[in-house]
Amino acid sequence: MLAAYAVSQSADDPLSGLEVGERPDPEARDGWVVVDLKASALNHHDVWSLRGVGLPADRLPMVLGCDGAGVDPDGNEVLVHAVIPSDGWTGEETLDPRRTLLSELHDGTLATKVAVPRANLVPKPQSLSWEQAACLPTAWLTAYRMLFSNSGVKPGGTVLVQGAAGGVATALVQLGSAAGIRMWVTSRDEAKGEQAVALGADRAFGSGERLPDRVDAVMETVGAATWSHSVNSLRPGGTIVISGATSGDAPEKAELTKIFFKQLRVVGSTMGSREELERLANYVAGQGIEPLIDSVMPLADARDGFAKMADGNVTGKVVFTTA
Repeated sequence: MLAAYAVSQSADDPLSGLEVGERPDPEARDGWVVVDLKASALNHHDVWSLRGVGLPADRLPMVLGCDGAGVDPDGNEVLVHAVIPSDGWTGEETLDPRRTLLSELHDGTLATKVAVPRANLVPKPQSLSWEQAACLPTAWLTAYRMLFSNSGVKPGGTVLVQGAAGGVATALVQLGSAAGIRMWVTSRDEAKGEQAVALGADRAFGSGERLPDRVDAVMETVGAATWSHSVNSLRPGGTIVISGATSGDAPEKAELTKIFFKQLRVVGSTMGSREELERLANYVAGQGIEPLIDSVMPLADARDGFAKMADGNVTGKVVFTTA
């Protein structure tokens, strides 16, 4: 099968370890099935894997990718849920301390086929294209859990998204605005802020800019660089939902005094469950939301998509097709 896979790792030159070529077809073990993929999508996780983060070198070569949609052996159109629990785990899969994502222990979705547990398949709504469906299982699922499961914000409330252009940020804007939540974003790039407003954000601000009002919740994926701004932007009793720390996890100030004095909540959020992915897919379809897609290209050209992401030149999702 054709696949994009990691053969080596480099923190300084991640694309040097990327190969796009033939790999053996996957085989399904007990309880697993092989899905013929129609589309898959790129995440920062894939670039980090090439940098040597989260993927041990002794597991190479590894097919990359967490997002995928395709056809199961029974002919059903499905989305692939990327969180794989350890053998014998019976609780919610994201709480399993030994859980992995596709492409960490098992080959991922940047291929024409992928093997996954049958329990990880989610029906694809007919109204979603393959490209739209492939956007949902990672960044969009992360955004869905952050906003609807963990923020506590109701329609009419205000949410600040730190960042404006990445897959999680654009998903947050589209999901929140469709739900009647006032979405604000920050960005170092004025043009990307304007794009977020065109996508449904109410307003865009410069990174670190003082806001006209305090917000009910902050969606935090940047980390150290924006942490103090996130804390200072919250109303008393507000919530920071954090699902990443791309600028580092050690802010100059922890802001502990403000957190306890203002009775703020800090909630960690990681991916989402299979049930949340199914609810997300049905919500996107029912609301007529069209996930923002930066570009669509054949899987054979996957290196071009990786280069765009590594350069930070992506707004929305990069999608690969196998047709």
